[in-house]
Amino acid sequence: MTLPPLRRNLQDMALALVFFTRLPLPRFNFGARTLAQAIWAAPLAGLAVALIAGVVFAVAGMAGLSASVAAALALAASMLATGCLHEDGLSDVADGFGGGKTRERKLDIMRDSRIGAYGAAALVMSVLMRWSALTDLGGTSAVFAGLIAAHVGSRAMMPALMHLTPPARSDGLAVGAGSVSQQTAMAAAAIGAVGLLALGLSGALVAAILLALLFSLFRQLCLNQIGGHTGDTAGALQQAAEIAILVIASALLS
Repeated sequence: MTLPPLRRNLQDMALALVFFTRLPLPRFNFGARTLAQAIWAAPLAGLAVALIAGVVFAVAGMAGLSASVAAALALAASMLATGCLHEDGLSDVADGFGGGKTRERKLDIMRDSRIGAYGAAALVMSVLMRWSALTDLGGTSAVFAGLIAAHVGSRAMMPALMHLTPPARSDGLAVGAGSVSQQTAMAAAAIGAVGLLALGLSGALVAAILLALLFSLFRQLCLNQIGGHTGDTAGALQQAAEIAILVIASALLS
């Protein structure tokens, strides 16, 4: 039976929230919807994370805390809200791409739950750059704008990676999620573009161009290193894009 559009979209949004966040949500009935079908809503899950982080920053500011402390708390809130899902992908990719000599070895390292030097360094740099950008933004309105653009825009890139790049493994999350259609990837991209408008029209244009370049380079890196994408590479792409957007925001809005 074909679901009515509204009910189907609500199911997709609920599925995206359940998968991409650790928010205490009620039990949902997703029917036969798959992650690949619902991933257009990943940017909306990012919006929820951005609002949580923004509220934490605002409350910290009202409590008299400095911008640097408020930024650290906002960043911690966003990581808590997602269960560090994408940070885990970033560290796994850094360890695999940096430490493996063959495609098979890279994939084995990425599946290993232990963290190595490359992964630790990548996480430190990710946290440091995002914290620095949020601190530079300073004002609550600018921080909200930067967070919305970063969390919505960065998650809009994951469906495109899954659509345009074959799975690197015959099993795992990338295969289990299913095939992402062009329509789904374009819907996510459209939502991401709207999110980037939080930076203003010129800021959104600059961010879109740089994100397109980042996407192209990262996709080619994945193909060269492991011959495709995994769930970890989607998380690493999100992290790279979030950092890029926050850096752009700090340059334009601070």
